[in-house]
Amino acid sequence: MNGETEPSSRASVARASLAPDYDIARVIGGCWQLSEGHQTSAPGANHESVLEAFDRRADRGLTTFDCADIYTGVEALLGELVVRRRRAGKSAIEIHTKLVPDRSVLRALDHRYLESIVDRSLRRLRVERLDLVQFHWWDFAVPGWVEAMTGLDALRKAGKIRHLGVTNFDAEHLAPVLAAGVKIVSNQVQYSLLDDRPRGALSELARQHDFRLLTYGTLAGGFLSRRWLGQPAPREPLANRSLIKYRLIIEEAGGWDALQSVLGGLADLADGRGLTLEALATAAVLARPRVAAAIVGIRDGRHTEAHVAAARDRLDRATRDALDRLTAPLRSLDGPVYGLERVPEGRHAVIMKTDLNRRAPKRAGGET
Repeated sequence: MNGETEPSSRASVARASLAPDYDIARVIGGCWQLSEGHQTSAPGANHESVLEAFDRRADRGLTTFDCADIYTGVEALLGELVVRRRRAGKSAIEIHTKLVPDRSVLRALDHRYLESIVDRSLRRLRVERLDLVQFHWWDFAVPGWVEAMTGLDALRKAGKIRHLGVTNFDAEHLAPVLAAGVKIVSNQVQYSLLDDRPRGALSELARQHDFRLLTYGTLAGGFLSRRWLGQPAPREPLANRSLIKYRLIIEEAGGWDALQSVLGGLADLADGRGLTLEALATAAVLARPRVAAAIVGIRDGRHTEAHVAAARDRLDRATRDALDRLTAPLRSLDGPVYGLERVPEGRHAVIMKTDLNRRAPKRAGGET
């Protein structure tokens, strides 16, 4: 696998290879913000304007989008984009979805359950094969995730899935999946200048087994942006679940004053490079070992050009060293990838919604 590639005639931004037959844009459009369950107060975005913005985004070379079976309404929206581009004779896009079984059914999960969700995603996305299915397992105290991954591998061999990945797996619990012979191409994990938990054991496992990291939370729900530079901490209630989640991450990393110090240093570095603060924060994560792409939340086309710049930019050693010095005073988050989020009744865990697939079809091919 040759890693990153320079922009070509096929795309105006750099791309990364996940497999010999599959490459993606280095900045992926994350669509969680468009889920009906994301907003706590503000209304959702206009359907048609979102489709138009996403179509233009793909035309600029940002052809990869991330969603999930539990992001209500998002798979269907991206399915409309697939059809729109197909009818217009435009190039294909890459859509990564997730398969997130309900926590309440983990002990009873079987092949029929998995296949029913895969079939539902195929219908919603209006494709014959899913580009990448990323599997999540809520509770490693419950056995069965290795067997579930072998079941998904059977669906891959049957032609319903092109490539397999996981999401939020730490090295310890991903190792037995790999030992079982399941080939994964990616692990989607939270990774930012505030949260470096994927460094170390997980990155080393990725090197050994030749899979890549796809990062979310790269801008900490928007807190790693110039908008928050010099601003007081937001008051509750916060507007959406991203802000709730990443406000907790900020507290773990050292608090609001620590964030302000990072933002000030980022602004100075970004101005010196002719980048936006957000583009530099994204490029910083893209420079980390084994990172193939960063997933940045999108609701429209406002940040498309900044994402193009972030995907193109390769940070020199001096800039990387400056970023390391800038973040050195931060507190390291405890434990492995997604470890804090798994602590029973912990403050990171209690904000999670763990049973959003309850309306999954009861049989393969069934309707929701």
